[in-house]
Amino acid sequence: MTDIKIRDMGKDDEYFVSTCSHINESDEIDRSGERRLAWLKAMYSQGLRIKVSLCNGEHAGMLYMMPIEVSPWGPIGEDLMVIQCLFVLSKYKGNGIGKALMIEAEEEAERQNTKGIVVVAYYWDFWFMPATFFEALGYEVVERAGETALLWKVFDESAIAPKLLSRRYQCGRDEKKVVVDLYYNTACLTSDVEAERVRKVVDEYGDRVTLNEYNSCEREILLRYETPRGIFVDGEEIFWGYEAPKEGVREAIDKALKNK
Repeated sequence: MTDIKIRDMGKDDEYFVSTCSHINESDEIDRSGERRLAWLKAMYSQGLRIKVSLCNGEHAGMLYMMPIEVSPWGPIGEDLMVIQCLFVLSKYKGNGIGKALMIEAEEEAERQNTKGIVVVAYYWDFWFMPATFFEALGYEVVERAGETALLWKVFDESAIAPKLLSRRYQCGRDEKKVVVDLYYNTACLTSDVEAERVRKVVDEYGDRVTLNEYNSCEREILLRYETPRGIFVDGEEIFWGYEAPKEGVREAIDKALKNK
């Protein structure tokens, strides 16, 4: 018999939540988790909530949600709740945990008197935020750009449709130095880990490299650039689909230095 419970994050859930289930994997992740946990707790006063699922007493998955007006990952809108991340550990899939988390999320959104829920999801063959899952729960597409889709479920017909972010990043230029522009946010574990790696690599180069940081957890930064994550070296974006490896960042900087 499978016993599934959904609860708000408590003390016993903090390590699981802060590390996005990557428990005891590395000191690097643990340090990032501490920074994230502090941010998550600070955001509770602004409506952020974390729902944790347990299956037979063990952590099985989680869901992050917050008012759209304070979401560092977007989208842009008002009077709506955003589900930034929902995942269920692979060994517990097929037990209805994702659906149970969504039911609790919708109840939370109504408790906070919002007009609906929005999610940024994807039409791809990958586990993270699959659009078809949300469509099966009655969510409708508001906007789509390639594999990325913005979906919502409305509780109030007066709700105004949100919009996807439209990246407007800027890149620094210097004739003598390499300029690294780092866009990141503390809400996402991978983004936070990546940002710390970039800082450490840039430090290795001393005054030959300039680092500009843009934290989308600051609302003004998000609205100005609509770029919650990205690394640019002299204007060229570097990207791996996972946390940028230090050696990859070094390679990009070394290449740029040769052009100075």
